Amino acid sequence: MSTTIEIRSAPHIKAPRSVEQIMRNVVGSLLPVCAFFVYQFGVSALASLVVVTAACLATERFFVKTGTQSGTLADWSAVITGILLALSLPPAFPLWMGAVAGIVAIALGKALFGGIGFNVFNPALVGRAFVQAAFPVAIATYTPSFLPDRFWTFVPATLAWPLMMPADTASWLQSLHLDGVTGATPLAKWKFEGVTADPLQLLSSLSGHMAVGPSPLLILLCGAYLAVRRFLDWRIPAAILGSAGLTAFALYTWNPQHFPDPFFMLFSGGLMLGAVYMATDMATSPVTPRGMWVYGGLIGVLTVVIRYYGGLPEGVMYAILIGNAASPLIERFTQPRPFGKSGLLRPRRGASYALHPEYISREEAGAVTPKKHMPTNKPRQ
Repeated sequence: MSTTIEIRSAPHIKAPRSVEQIMRNVVGSLLPVCAFFVYQFGVSALASLVVVTAACLATERFFVKTGTQSGTLADWSAVITGILLALSLPPAFPLWMGAVAGIVAIALGKALFGGIGFNVFNPALVGRAFVQAAFPVAIATYTPSFLPDRFWTFVPATLAWPLMMPADTASWLQSLHLDGVTGATPLAKWKFEGVTADPLQLLSSLSGHMAVGPSPLLILLCGAYLAVRRFLDWRIPAAILGSAGLTAFALYTWNPQHFPDPFFMLFSGGLMLGAVYMATDMATSPVTPRGMWVYGGLIGVLTVVIRYYGGLPEGVMYAILIGNAASPLIERFTQPRPFGKSGLLRPRRGASYALHPEYISREEAGAVTPKKHMPTNKPRQ
């Protein structure tokens, strides 16, 4: 009777679950977030989700067909990359730029390393980092939520032709004649104008005409579903949000006139989306329990530091990419100690240890070194 052993790339599953099942549940948990995102920003957000995800799927299909990377479209990993990338982009981001981001996310973030399970960095963040450098003006241009006619009217910048300058969003917003409409995100308004928004309004994202991303409260609820089903490890989001909150609280206590309260830091920007869905990528995060706490703590602290002292108002993307790069090193130093071994008795490099006589057994004390028998090369009779 023979037994077939199937060797696959990470993530390695102990329970009777497949990678496809995990990915399908992650996609299912993202559907309410996508639906609310479309409800906030209308048809432009829907088109961005469709185009970016389609670009990821087409690129994945090309590299799998040519044998460049392992995997298949049926594992749903490219769908997750497309959805997360679209949710991290401005809702009125030009569609052709979104397609470029999707192609780069799969090509440079995934296929370059060999496919699913071999990537070092989160593919969605690789795509966003590329367009952050390639199209800095477009990616910093947000539109307010809950605009009238959003379900049947595109934001003019969405339908820009490839390699052409997008339409001016500011003049388009002025033509709507709405009071209190601004395209600056809450983080940008705090960073450059010193104005903070109400954290409770940011948590639900239900306040009208705010340039915000997906709802943090809805992301937390969907992430709790994945944690209960054990499709993600709760330690990483808890470490990220806890360390970010503690760092923001320490700075706020030190100088409350200069630094905002920690709730504003937690509920603004893409911290919730990054902590729950991007930093928990199984292929790019540590697998040791202590490593997850260190990894999440590093990302949370770096996010607050970049937001406060960096040139850009947002720092989640760079913090997670740095955490991805440090993940192998974190795993190396947080390996669990084998049972029966103590860290106090770890030998030091270059040290000499005298052998105590009691360590030598009776058999070893009376042992005689056998004589070496040298064979002769005499020919047989």
